[in-house]
Amino acid sequence: MKHCFVTGGAGFIGSHLVEHLLGQGHRVSVVDDESTGSIDNLKQVIDHPHLEYTRGTVADRQLVRRRLLSADEVYHLAAAVGVQLIARSPIHTIEANIYPTEVILDELGRMHQDGHKVKLFLASTSEVYGKNPKPIYEEGDDLVFGPTTRPRWSYGVSKAIDEFLALAYFTERGLPVVVGRFFNVVGPRQTGAYGMVLPRFIDAALAGRPLIVHDDGQQTRCFAHVADVIYAMTALMDTPRAAGRVFNIGSESPITILDLARKVTAAIHPELPIEFQSYEDAYSVNFEDCRARVPSLAKLRSVIPYEPKHTLDAIIQEIIAWKKDEPHGP
Repeated sequence: MKHCFVTGGAGFIGSHLVEHLLGQGHRVSVVDDESTGSIDNLKQVIDHPHLEYTRGTVADRQLVRRRLLSADEVYHLAAAVGVQLIARSPIHTIEANIYPTEVILDELGRMHQDGHKVKLFLASTSEVYGKNPKPIYEEGDDLVFGPTTRPRWSYGVSKAIDEFLALAYFTERGLPVVVGRFFNVVGPRQTGAYGMVLPRFIDAALAGRPLIVHDDGQQTRCFAHVADVIYAMTALMDTPRAAGRVFNIGSESPITILDLARKVTAAIHPELPIEFQSYEDAYSVNFEDCRARVPSLAKLRSVIPYEPKHTLDAIIQEIIAWKKDEPHGP
């Protein structure tokens, strides 16, 4: 039985990861401040004898130190999430992304020097590529950000700092670190409250409201089911040669945001209108976006067997069913 420490374990991805780890027979400790997550996400396992849940912040060094004492693996998922939150609260975004990562790495570095070797999975994001114009992103590509007057890029920059710091601990101190860059992870329990596009569309359609597409809707994204992503995370952690490396994790099947809206209306209410809204009206005059985000998964497949098992149509149907079962859920 491994002891796994999961930060942000009450969030969308984190709660699915916690369930998976418990299902594998591991002991799991969770710390989450519930700023964007919810303990309701863990209601199916909250009374599990191998789960220890603490509402708190990963910026609390003493709390982190206690949870790490007997840990074998750490999955660091706690972070600011969602385009809307980033645009509204750039200070929170930067601080929430960088300082807790620094605390975890510092504590793990101390433990590593004392002979207690703990693996770390650092959850990063496709946002680190910024607005790189390449049609398909590879892990060694340049990171291309806009000016500091565009708060949108603060998220990608802050997560890039996390990556630099984690990889520095691997290089300088031998800390076994795996970095995973997530590309538009979707599934049950994801909220649209912070700008996540698929749950936002499904919420609107189920309520009979028009679907609001930002800009011209020709932005391209790839959507991956959370279960596929969790398989990749845990498989990488079980693979020693993944340490010290960065991996794209997601799906390679692109779709425009306008076509995504059309899929949702077709699945729920084909007569619903689709309306367009400028980024300025949706966020602010300083908002800037990336037109396309498509990952190469070649590096991931060179280390683990990986093939997404969930189609986008099946994902949409699963989220619709979940929303109908839990209309007040996150």
